[in-house]
Amino acid sequence: MQKKNILSVLLTVFAVFFSVSFFSLAFAQTDTPTPTTTQNTSALQDQIRQYEQKISDLQGQEKSLSSQIAIMDNQVKLTEARIADTKVKIANLEKDIEITKGKVKGLEKNINFSTKALLGRIAATYQVGSSSPWEIFLTSNNITNFFTRLKYLRIVQVYDKKTIYAAEQAKNDYNNQKTIFEDKQKEQELLSKKLEDYTKQLGQEKKSKQTLLNETRGSEANYQVLLAQARAEYLQIQGIVAGKGTEGEIGQVNKGDVIATIIQGASCNSSGAHLHFTVSRDGSAENPFNYLKPVDYTNDSGGDGFNPSGSWDWPIDPPIELHQGYGDTWYVRTYRFYPSHNGIDITGSSFSVKAVKSGTLFQGNYTGNGGCRLRYVRVHQSDDGLDTFYLHINYVH
Repeated sequence: MQKKNILSVLLTVFAVFFSVSFFSLAFAQTDTPTPTTTQNTSALQDQIRQYEQKISDLQGQEKSLSSQIAIMDNQVKLTEARIADTKVKIANLEKDIEITKGKVKGLEKNINFSTKALLGRIAATYQVGSSSPWEIFLTSNNITNFFTRLKYLRIVQVYDKKTIYAAEQAKNDYNNQKTIFEDKQKEQELLSKKLEDYTKQLGQEKKSKQTLLNETRGSEANYQVLLAQARAEYLQIQGIVAGKGTEGEIGQVNKGDVIATIIQGASCNSSGAHLHFTVSRDGSAENPFNYLKPVDYTNDSGGDGFNPSGSWDWPIDPPIELHQGYGDTWYVRTYRFYPSHNGIDITGSSFSVKAVKSGTLFQGNYTGNGGCRLRYVRVHQSDDGLDTFYLHINYVH
């Protein structure tokens, strides 16, 4: 019986050392974060900065067809460099994800195995450690045997604490590596979306250059005409929203009433059929998307945002095709004909234009320095004090 107790103590101590050693071996190499892949993108970043600077320099020059084509060419190169840079970052992330994934799987396996071993060892320790010092004294051969067994028991208790601490550290390391893994997956998803956007942008940039060449037929004179028309239209629209147009009151209209029709074909300073829709408060334009409700649409704007979040019905029947968005649009950034766009240019499934809210209808026109009369209708909405403008239209009243 005495030999059996001593043997149990020795086996327990051996198990303690084995468990602590195993925990140390299993988790010693997972204390540091996952290393980043060494492949860097510094050369691509240098290219991106060079193209950005070149575009900025060209934009400071006098506007001409040649300078605009040069800007477009460098914009294409810039987007191509951004695509290449994003692909490298995605490839690096994929390698990091595989490394982290392997660490997580290894930690799961080691924790499961070591936890079973630790539970078994704790049970063995409990059998010895549950005996009181008096019981150990009574079952000891002599005083030396008694102190030896007490010493072993204390060793077991000390290494119990170390083993539990090692297990806790392993759990923390596992959670850390799992977080790294999840963060890298999210980063990869964002980069993949960015790559998709850049690829679409590249296609649009190449298409836009060809469109400009087609519209101008490679002629500087034709380009200057196009530039003059765009700037004239911009000034006319600004004047209309500022209340400079010549208007006549028509009367009350209800939400959904047909108040105009879109001009089919070219109109004043515009080469194609579309509705320019603007929302204004006290002569200051506001974002129409803040008022219009979500709807089926296609985006032909070059990548402008289409994010309606309001409750108004649209002024034309859906599905809507967006030709230019609000504010700092792709057209504004690409051609730089004017500083911003104070409304949205759209077409729909019909040419009928409807009031988005009930109010007082006005018919107007404005010439300014544009050389032609730009026709529009305005509804002063009765419930919120906003004005909605509908441009490039024919009157129906």
